[in-house]
Amino acid sequence: MRLAGPLRIVALVVIVGLTWIIVSILLGGPGSGFPRIQQLFTSPENSATVEPRARKYKCGLPQPCPEEHLAFRMVSGAANVIGPKICLEDKMLMSSVKDNVGRGLNIALVNGPLPLDPGVSGELIEARAFDMWAGDVNDLLKFIRPLHEGTLVFVASYDDPATKMNEETRKLFSDLGSKNVKDLAFRDSWVFVGAKGVQNKSPFEQHVKNSKHTNKYEGWPEALEMEGCIPRRTMAS
Repeated sequence: MRLAGPLRIVALVVIVGLTWIIVSILLGGPGSGFPRIQQLFTSPENSATVEPRARKYKCGLPQPCPEEHLAFRMVSGAANVIGPKICLEDKMLMSSVKDNVGRGLNIALVNGPLPLDPGVSGELIEARAFDMWAGDVNDLLKFIRPLHEGTLVFVASYDDPATKMNEETRKLFSDLGSKNVKDLAFRDSWVFVGAKGVQNKSPFEQHVKNSKHTNKYEGWPEALEMEGCIPRRTMAS
C-alpha cells in the first residue's frame, strides 16, 4: 500500500511527459507557431493560391474606356421573360429591377454634347418603354420627334419591337444612325445607340431576325448584348 503514492506520482509524470511530447510534435517545435496544426485542418484546395478575380470597369466592361468616352453596356430582352438592361457610366438607366422596362422598345435619352460646352454629356433625360404590339405608335413619335441636337438615344427591344412601326418611325430611327431599323420585324432582337444630328450610320447596333430555323427560344431569337465606349463629341459631329 505504501507504493501506491509513488506509483501515482510516476504515472502522473509519464502522462505529463507524453502530453508535452505530443503537443510539441503537433505545434512543430519551439518558435514555429502552429504549422502542423494548420496542416491538419487545411485541405489541399484551400492551401492552393487563389486566382485573383478579373477586374471589371464601368458597366462591367473588361477594359476601361479612354478619356472623353462614355462606357455603356446594354442587353435586349430574352423572349418575353427577361427584360432588357441599359447601363451608362456605371449607372443602370433601365432594367427590370428599376421597374421601368416593358414589351416593345425601351428607350433612354441622354444628354449629348451641349453647343456652348461640348464636354458636358452623359446625364439621363428620360427613359420610357413603348408597347409595339398593342400600344399607340404616336406616343413613340411624340417622344423622339422633338429631340435636341446631340441627344444620345439608347434602344433595347423586348418581345416585339416592330409590329406598330410605320414609315415615319423607321425614318426617324434611320436619321438617328440606324441601318437595320428598315428591316426590323415581329419579335426581332435589336439594340442600338444613335444620336440626333449624326452624319453617318452608328457603329453601335446589333440585330437578329426572328426565324424558326435559328431562334434560340421557342418563337424568339437570342438576346443581344452590346458594350463599348461612345466618344463624347463625335457621335453628333
